[in-house]
Formats: sequence, C-alpha cells, structure tokens
Amino acid sequence: MSMAKMIFSGVMPPMITPFKDSGQVDYSAFAANIRGWNATGLAGYLVNGSNSETAYLNEREKLRLVELAAGSVAADKRLMAGTGLEEPQATIAFTNKCAERGAGSALVLTPSYYDASMTSAALIDFFTRVAEGSRIPILIYNVPKFTHVNIKADAVAVLARHENIIGMKDSAGDVPQLAAFQRAAEDQHFSLLVGTASAWYPALSLGIAAGIHAVANCAPRACVEVQRAFVAGDLARARGIYSALLPLNTAVTATYGIPGLKYACELAGYRGGPVRCPLQPLAEASRPALRQIVDAARQELADYQCEL
Repeated sequence: MSMAKMIFSGVMPPMITPFKDSGQVDYSAFAANIRGWNATGLAGYLVNGSNSETAYLNEREKLRLVELAAGSVAADKRLMAGTGLEEPQATIAFTNKCAERGAGSALVLTPSYYDASMTSAALIDFFTRVAEGSRIPILIYNVPKFTHVNIKADAVAVLARHENIIGMKDSAGDVPQLAAFQRAAEDQHFSLLVGTASAWYPALSLGIAAGIHAVANCAPRACVEVQRAFVAGDLARARGIYSALLPLNTAVTATYGIPGLKYACELAGYRGGPVRCPLQPLAEASRPALRQIVDAARQELADYQCEL
C-alpha cells in the first residue's frame, strides 16, 4: 500500500509494441525504441496500453515487455504498466506480477463487458478492491472510445481519497469533463493525466501537468516542448507547437489508427513493424498521405526550432 501518493508531471507515450513479420513480438526493437526515447525529455513510459495492441498480447508477452522496459528505461523515468482485466482478483494478480517485474504503478482499465451495469457504485467497488490488493499504486483508465464506459465525477471523488489510487488517465477528450474530474479530486494529491494530445494545451491551462499521448511515440520532443514552453510562460510557442501537432495526432489516432502510428514512428526513426492480426496493415495508398502529414508537422515545428 502506498503511504504517500506520487504526483505525475510530464509526457509519457503508451508505447507501441513492434512485431516481426512472423507475428512474434520484436523485443529487441521494443528495447531500442526505449533507448531512443530516453533522450527526448519524456517523463516515463506506459507499457501495455491501448496503443500497445495489448488486447492481442498474451500474459507471457505482457510480462516480458514489462521486464524488458524496466531494464531499458533511464533511471529518471517512471514505468507504468496497463493491467486492467474484467474482474478484480485477476487484475490484482496480474498487477502484482507486473510489480515484481519492475512496474512502479499500474493503469487499470474500467471493466466494460457488461457496460450498462458499470454504474458509479460498481466502479467504486471494483477499483477499491483492486487498490486494496495491489502492491503498487494504481491509476484509473477512462477510455470510453473503446470501453463504452465513461466514469463519472462522483465515482472519481470517492476513489481519489484512497491512498493507493493515485490518479487517472482520461482519454475521453472532453475538456469540461476533465475540469469536472479535477474539481472532484481537488485536494486529494490525485494526478489527472490527459490521454489525448488534442487536449494537451487546454489541460495545461487547467493546471493538469501530465499526459499520456499516442502521438508521443512518434513526436516525443514536440509533446514535451508544449509543456516546457507553457511552464516557461511562452504561451505563443506552446500554442504554436500544440497546433502543429494536431493534424499528426488526428492522423495517428482517428484517421489511420495504430497501423498509421507505427508507420509514423518509422518515419521518425523508431521501430514500428507490422500490426498483429486482426488489425490490418496500413494500406499502401495511405502511406504517401501520412508521410506528407509527418513532413508538414516537421516543417511547421522547425519554425519553432523544435523537432518531432
């Protein structure tokens, strides 16, 4: 049980999982990506997140990725592992296995199979049970795009008081709701992490200091620089870099998804590799358009002397 809540600040990527053409996880490429990201100013890493194709990884693969990440991250970076399953005891067991392999905190997805039954009372019960059994602090993961469950502020207000629930990644992209979560968790030393780069500048304006962004896989320096400029009081620079990132963020999330994200990572010098079935490869016809978006972002960022 955590005696003092850790506070999150900075940008973390939900790390892509490179695969070989055979479909096996490319562990060497995964470690190489982390070594590259270590020099970009990122605050830490999320392994086994939504953009990691976690739904298509088995437990052995997930645990190996946690173990490998723990051995590859720089000493000043945090390591968070996605551990959410549909039932609390299974989630606790997997979370503690990740803790044994070096994860410092766990991101726990809202259960969602019986989505209509996931009331505030049900979610409070679930997350409280997981927190009580977990050897590392946990964070709530709210991503209604995938789960069709959107946690309410009244549940957050209760859960934020638990000493082993230290924060929440909110990927809804709803800024007024983000502000409502912030009010609900006020004075609880509870970290809100914005889960989409499209809301990064508005979140910083609200006083939220941390984010987990898919686009940080392929544009880590730019994501980091938005916050650095904002904190330094150079709001024009922060807004400009944020604006330059928006088309790329849309491309690697809404338009082309994970196949596009992996291709953008390759264009940025990282190891993407193929996706795992049933996801399908990025269409050859889409590659020039995505390359053009990456090039345009790079050129616009150059005006601010900023790199991807």
